[in-house]
Order: sequence, then C-alpha cells, then structure tokens
Amino acid sequence: MKTIQPSNRVNNVKPYYFAGKLREVAQLNARGYDIISLGIGGPDRMPPEAAINALCEAARRSDVHSYQPFAGLPELRRAMADWYDRVYGVKLDPETELLPLMGSKEGIMHISMAFLNPGDGVLVPNPGYPTYTSVSKLVEAEIFPYDLTAENSWQPDFEALEKLPLDRIKLMWVNYPHMPTGAPASKELLQKIVDFGRKHNIVIAHDNPYSHILNDEPLSILAADGAREICIEMNSLSKSHNMAGWRMAMVATNPTFLQWIVKVKSNVDSGQFKPVMLAAVEALRQGPEWSRELNRHYAERRRVAEEIMSALGCTFDPAQRGMFLWGKLPDSVADPEAFVDDILYNRRVFITPGFIFGSNGRRYIRISLCATVETLRRALDRLR
Repeated sequence: MKTIQPSNRVNNVKPYYFAGKLREVAQLNARGYDIISLGIGGPDRMPPEAAINALCEAARRSDVHSYQPFAGLPELRRAMADWYDRVYGVKLDPETELLPLMGSKEGIMHISMAFLNPGDGVLVPNPGYPTYTSVSKLVEAEIFPYDLTAENSWQPDFEALEKLPLDRIKLMWVNYPHMPTGAPASKELLQKIVDFGRKHNIVIAHDNPYSHILNDEPLSILAADGAREICIEMNSLSKSHNMAGWRMAMVATNPTFLQWIVKVKSNVDSGQFKPVMLAAVEALRQGPEWSRELNRHYAERRRVAEEIMSALGCTFDPAQRGMFLWGKLPDSVADPEAFVDDILYNRRVFITPGFIFGSNGRRYIRISLCATVETLRRALDRLR
C-alpha cells in the first residue's frame, strides 16, 4: 500500500513555536517544576464587565443559538465604526468597509487567500510575527523578507526595499506598534508606508492590535493620505479589551478589497456566536477610562519587566509600546537558544527567544507583560 503524504503546503511550514513550547512547559509543571511563563502575550485580566453581562444575558435567550451572518451583526459593525471614529478619527462605512473576524490569525489567512496566487511576492518583516511567514507559505506565495534593525528604529529601510523586484510583489505586511520589538508608530512612518504601496501598487496589510497598550496616541494607517486606495487594517479586541479567547477582531479597508475578503470568509465559516458579538458591542462602547485603567496595570508590570531585563544583563529601548518588553542580550551570551533554555530548566522561568521572529531577532529576548506584578517579581527573584 502506498504511503499517504501531506500536501506540499503542510510540509513547508513548521508547527507554531508556542504550541510545542507551552506543551513542554506543561510537562515540566506536571513534574513539579512550577515554571513561571513570561512567554506568550495572552491577556490575563478580565474583559469589561458590561461585555460579560451581555454575553451571559444573551446566551440564556432561545433565539441566539442558530447560525449567524458571516458578515456579523449590523450593530457590531456599527460599534466597530464608532470605535474607529472615536479612537483613531477614521470614519468607516459599517456596511462596506468593515468585517468582523474570528481573531487576527484568521484575518491573515483570509487576506492572503484573497490577494495572493501561488508564486506572488509578499514582503514579510524580519523580525516579525511568525504567522505572516507561515500563512504566506500555506498559500504558496514567494516570501521576500525585509530587514528591520535597531539602528533604523525597527522601521523599513525604504532604500533597500526599492532594490527588490517590486514588480513581483503584491502584498506587504506591516505592524506598528511593532511586535516583537515594541517600536511605536508615527504619522510620518505610516504615511511613508502608504506612499510606498501606492507608488508600486503593493497592497499594505497593517496588523494593529497593540495601538492601545502603553500608548497615549493610538494611530491607524487608514488615517494617512491615500490609504483607502491600497491599505487593509486589522484590529483586535484580544489586546485592547482582554478578550483573547473570545476570538473577536475586525478588518477595515475599501469596499472592493473587503468584498474579496468576504468571498473567502463566507466560504470558511458560518458566523460568530451571537452573544459574543453582542458582548463585543458593549466592549467597544467603553470610554477612555477603560484604556487608562488597563494601562495603569501594564505600566506597573512594565517596570518590573525592565528590572528583569537589567538582571539578565540585557539592554532595551524605554520608548517601546505594547504588551511585551524586547531586550538585547549581552555580548557574553554566545548561544541565545541555550541561554533561554538554561533559564527555563534551571531558573524555572520561560521567556521567548527572539530568533523565532526571524534572524534579526537572534540576539534578543522578549518578556510578556501578561503576568501579575507578583508573578513578575517572583521571576525576578529566581533570575537574580
């Protein structure tokens, strides 16, 4: 009998790093290691109380358990549009320019399937979110990594980009505030990216889930001049409203682009659970005091995370934004992977090695702020 083989696209991707590493951490904990995990960015605080109440009340109704529209509830799209107007000063048509998503990972796949044919070029940041690379491989696109470096403030080198075969490139992934480095967005940077996309007819996909975390000036690339012609932006309630497990995100773009994404999504799912959508409406109605309180906790945690970085001999940029702290390893560390494993096995603290985000992250580590101040201090004591 012939041996059955998986598709080429499955062979071309590696398992998600955290899937394997968190399984290893769980096994160590089962053996009594008591690992403190500062790896993944999974918000640990509660969502808005109004959202929880809306979910519970709606779930008890008899009319909410059927299939829902794949385009989401009209009131959810209106709430998303109101939120974009209030937070970013960007006006969107809830009928033609917004689509709810079951998380940003889903959005990365849908956008890639809607725009990329096998062999099409896609610009992926190095370092950057690994899913940009894995999804590009799954749709059999050709990946063109573009370098982000500390020397250039983790921003694209547009002179270097101009030397690439841009006539073969159809899509560019960008992400500011940047993950994993925390490099902040600026209006000038976002405008440069938009201008680059328009000049070369390259679709700009901006992944924007961290704009509210430790950041007083949230920015949307859709506010830049000419952005509607060429840009797609994703946003997520996972980070802004502590709703990671609820799988509630959104994509915003021009009506033509959105219809292409809708074609993909409508063939993949049958809509989200109605009580979750009604809860998201309540979450999006939260005022600025919600973000202020959330960031008060993250600021306390960030201070301890900075102490941890210093205890490890790492240097970092205090201007970072988002829910992580990115630090450069000291020159004395010869093998970053061995360094991180030594901390895991001998100090019982799990931190994320920077190499999983690309070769330009090899000399770095990342600490998640999704742990209490008390937990972070326990980690600090172990590392000292």
